[in-house]
Amino acid sequence: METEQTLVLIKPDGVQRGLIGEVIARYEHKGLKIVGMKLLQLPRETAEKLYAVHQGKSFYTVLIEFMTSAPIVALAIEGRDAIELVRILNGETDPRKSQPGSIRGDFSINITHNVVHASDSPRSAERELDIVFAPDERYKYHRIDEDILHPSAV
Repeated sequence: METEQTLVLIKPDGVQRGLIGEVIARYEHKGLKIVGMKLLQLPRETAEKLYAVHQGKSFYTVLIEFMTSAPIVALAIEGRDAIELVRILNGETDPRKSQPGSIRGDFSINITHNVVHASDSPRSAERELDIVFAPDERYKYHRIDEDILHPSAV
């Protein structure tokens, strides 16, 4: 198990529906640490950088329009196997395939309005975090429960 950081975006539908606290609580209750957080209106240029891998796909324009339509909450999340854990907590991208109990399974409306975005690999996480957060916007600190949640012997 490796400590890593990942990017999560609470999308415009999650912000507009008042799900910010619920989403963050699910990550924190799993033992993940929020090391960066901000509310922002995603500039189009930033959205295009984040989703460059989808450029040319049929949903790209709709995705960019949606992600820049209202404020989002950007989270830098840290923990052991954080990328995989966040993706499990989020559930499948398509809400029809997301399990109840996952964020998308409980709150998603459709494949675009699916409440959260998360990095899918260590390489994507590093790239996406650098797009959204300046180096001084991610913090190092010790959670009081880290020794219990992540004993060094595990």
